[in-house]
This record gives sequence, structure tokens and C-alpha cells, in this order.
Amino acid sequence: MSETTLKATAAASGASATERFLTDKTGGSGAPAKDVDTARVDTLATAVITAAHDVVRRHQVTYDEYNALKSWLISVGQDGEWPLFLDVWIEHVVEEVATASREGSKGTIEGPYYVPGAPTLDSVATLPMRDDEAGTPFLFQGQVTGPAGDPLPGAVLEMWQADDDGLYAQFAPGIPEWNLRGRIVTDEEGRFAVTTVQPAPYQIPTDGSCGRLIAAAGWHAWRPAHLHLKVSALGHQILTTQLYFKDGAYLDADVASAVKPELVLAPRPNPAGGNEVTYDFTLAPEAL
Repeated sequence: MSETTLKATAAASGASATERFLTDKTGGSGAPAKDVDTARVDTLATAVITAAHDVVRRHQVTYDEYNALKSWLISVGQDGEWPLFLDVWIEHVVEEVATASREGSKGTIEGPYYVPGAPTLDSVATLPMRDDEAGTPFLFQGQVTGPAGDPLPGAVLEMWQADDDGLYAQFAPGIPEWNLRGRIVTDEEGRFAVTTVQPAPYQIPTDGSCGRLIAAAGWHAWRPAHLHLKVSALGHQILTTQLYFKDGAYLDADVASAVKPELVLAPRPNPAGGNEVTYDFTLAPEAL
């Protein structure tokens, strides 16, 4: 992949992720459409600010370091990278807390690259892709059930993934709008079989503010190869998750800290070519 492509991807990713977040999560208002509990805001904001004070005191932060932080925080906003920063370094803990008592399959972070409205596909389907899509063919199949093992017909799997270059449609130039994105509806037994290609590991964009933090701290920017999914069914809680690949690079060093043992696939050769795996989802009922 060329340096020019990476730079274009970083710029597009920051702008697109910010726009998507404002549209999809706040209704375009710039703030969540919920009543604000001032006591809760007071508790959380005070705790965060107090934690920052503690860091300054414990590490004897200098004015040069403070000004460097201030400049960097400003640049994160200018680069449109707050969604990237929060989704990479903070979201995995929010997800852990939010789903600690939930039954059923394990979830993990959504990340910044989800886009609603992907094409709806039958239970046996191929994700939209280019005629010459690079990558190893991959059959992903399984069943969606409730906690008692009852099949969930008409359940919806929203799938999205990076391509063989580690790029996402709608967040990188030159890729068809819905490439490797789709909404698969399960059959009467809750089953699905989706043909796609195995995604590649990729670096999060590094030519913006998040990349500068990574370089300054001596970290790496890599995510292991993964499939993104949102699985939903009437009367059940939505499951947001990512599935990884056994023996894949960066499984033990994911920059987003989103890998869980239960989410690691072990593909086998598919007689028709490429690889295949069977993975079932169990959805928790909606809270009463």
C-alpha cells in the first residue's frame, strides 16, 4: 500500500468517523438525545478531572509537557480524530462495564467504521465486493439462537470488514460504497451462510494526531484481522462484536485491546476453496 493511500485514508477516516458519529449517535445535534442527569455528570466529570490532577501531581508534569498536551488535544479535534482516539483506547472498558452481566455470546467494541443502511441480503449470501476483490475466500456460517437454544428466524447480522489492504468502504477513497458490508437475515432455523474474503490486519490511521501519540509513546498501531458484526432479533438485546482469527498477527497486542478468547475463530479449509468456519450466536433477552 502506498504512503499516499495511507495519508488519504487517515484524512478521510477522521472526517467520516466524526460525521457518522454525529449523525448516527446524536441525531445530528452534537449531543446525545437523552435527559441529562446533572448529578451523574457531576460525578463523572469530577472523577475525570480529579484523575487528571492526580497524574499531574504524581508525575510532576511540567509546563512544557502541559502545553504539548494542550496542543495535541486541539489537534485531535482539528483532525477529526476524537472518534478514533476514544474507540481505540477507551471504548473497550466501556463495553466491558456495560455488558458485564449480559447473558449469551461475548461482545466487544463497535469501533469507528460502522455505517447503518447496508444492503439487505438473504440467509445464504455473498457480501458485496469487487469482481477482482483480493483476499482468501471465506465462508462464515452458523446459527442465531436465544439463551435456551431456540432458533431465531429473521434475526439480522450486520457485517462489515476491512479489505485485503486493511481499508474500509466509505472511509477510504476508491472503494465502492457498500464493499464488504451487508445485512444478512437468518432463515426459519436462524441459520446463515455468508461468503466473503478474510480481512487483513491493519494499522489505524497514523498521519494524524493519534499517530503522533503512538510515535511519541513508542507504541504500535496495528489491529489484528477481524470481522465486525451487530446481531439483532426481536425481543433480544443487540450484540455488537468482532471475530478474530487463530494464530493471526497482533492477537495478543491489539492496539484497541478488543480481543477476547471467545471471539477467536479457528477456520478450516473449505472443499470449494479458501477457508470456512461455523460460529453460532446466542442473544440475551431484552431487559424487562
